[in-house]
Amino acid sequence: MTRTPIWKAISDTLRDDIGDHIHRPGDKLPTEAVLAARFGVNRHTVRQALAALADEGLVRARRGAGVFVTATPTDYPIGQRVRFHQNLRAAGRSPAKKLLALDTRTATKAECDALQITDAQVHVYEGLSLSDGQVIALFRSVFPASRFPHLPDYLRRDPSVTAALRASDVPDYTRASTRITAKLASATQALHLQINEGAPILRTTNINVDASGTPVEAGMTWFAGDKVTLTLGAD
Repeated sequence: MTRTPIWKAISDTLRDDIGDHIHRPGDKLPTEAVLAARFGVNRHTVRQALAALADEGLVRARRGAGVFVTATPTDYPIGQRVRFHQNLRAAGRSPAKKLLALDTRTATKAECDALQITDAQVHVYEGLSLSDGQVIALFRSVFPASRFPHLPDYLRRDPSVTAALRASDVPDYTRASTRITAKLASATQALHLQINEGAPILRTTNINVDASGTPVEAGMTWFAGDKVTLTLGAD
């Protein structure tokens, strides 16, 4: 009678755990040490089991972070009416945003050009976009401070840009332009996005305008390439 290799028995057990949703997409698996103790084997045997699951595409190792269950990419539509929370809820996902920084400073020339303002102050909002609790994007949004003096207060209370602009007397806005560029993640971007440094990311640069066509926001977003599928289509 042929005996099943121990590493294969471990991979079968972990595969069943994933299938039973004990470990869900995006979850971090227990460490090698914890798994070795659970199964009564050495860490080399655990590595063999995890390597087999990685070959199947069920898990992915992230350097310095651990081994994660592969998440199904989130569909993210890019069009005139881009609304983060609305888009993710429509896709059956649970959206959230996390504030990283909120500052008011002198605008750069590029920001002045994008917002069609002269040398002036801007509010800069930086944060993370999450889908089902998993970070999918890092973003930076820039707003003209003179037009929206109270915007930082609104964003501190509610991280939604749509809600903050509505409170600032901009009931609706649309996307005037979007540029998509493929990049490789820097060390800090990788840390925020929980991916490996040098992993593929997609950068979008956009300008949003009010009903009169006046720019209200210049934004830049860095999406983790394996967590998001950007879709283009009519709104």
